[in-house]
Amino acid sequence: MTPPAFATQKDTRVRTALEMSLERHPHLEPGTLSATDAVWPARLRRIVRAALTHWGQQDLVESAELLTSELVTNALRHGRGPDIGFRLSIRDDHVVIEVRDGCPDLPVLRQAGPDDEGGRGLFLVDSLAETWGVSPDGTTTWCSLPLTKGPVDMQPAAVTAPVLREMLLPLPADATAVNIARIKGRTLLTMLGWPGSVHTAIDVVHCLVDNAVRYGLAPEGGRQSLAVCLRVTEAHELLIDVTDPNPTFPGFDTALTAGPGRGVGDVQQAGAALTWFVSPDCEGKTVRATMRPGTVNP
Repeated sequence: MTPPAFATQKDTRVRTALEMSLERHPHLEPGTLSATDAVWPARLRRIVRAALTHWGQQDLVESAELLTSELVTNALRHGRGPDIGFRLSIRDDHVVIEVRDGCPDLPVLRQAGPDDEGGRGLFLVDSLAETWGVSPDGTTTWCSLPLTKGPVDMQPAAVTAPVLREMLLPLPADATAVNIARIKGRTLLTMLGWPGSVHTAIDVVHCLVDNAVRYGLAPEGGRQSLAVCLRVTEAHELLIDVTDPNPTFPGFDTALTAGPGRGVGDVQQAGAALTWFVSPDCEGKTVRATMRPGTVNP
């Protein structure tokens, strides 16, 4: 069965997008994943989950994860060239997943036998996606899912009001970052003039940086970076963004309900709303605490 033609995107508006290139390490046996390539489908599922949660489309996570896994696995198995391209975007009222594999051969939707170990990937795509197809040159396979809510850019972790002032604090990628963030963060908050509890905000900064040092840094070291960005919006909210090199946050929901004295659970106890999202370059993540103005009673 010939797949549908590639849908033109000239008349659609890209609301937000996540794009990356994956280096291929092909197995000597055609159609087989190497150990290096085999880690990418699971890694991209986590990235898709984080991005859709950040965009406020949690209801689409399960389907999008499955579609991503099938398209990326197929591209890694049968693609040509040194890399494959992956793009997740919101276009008008749809989430669109695109995978470029460099192979001009059209994918074939075929009926797998009951004893076949593979061959069902495109049938899964055909059944889960609202629409799917390939580019005119055959190198990109795409599929789409309808949004479950109105198309809102970068929800819920987006800035809800324009930013008035911001301060960036780069940190060393080691345990000293925790105390540095507490000491220098107090100075930066004073300079920002946020009309809230600076003491409570510093406790939140300390907690998030400590979490980043514990779980966001790779044990083997190398070139890594941590940073805190403090922003005050026109609504007088304080946004505390802590960025680390780990693009995943396993057990985020569990961590939120852990209660006081248990890491990021302290952030919510301090009256802050907590979210996280994958960095635009997919090389790390940002954990964001949003605090409202006025005295905070933890």
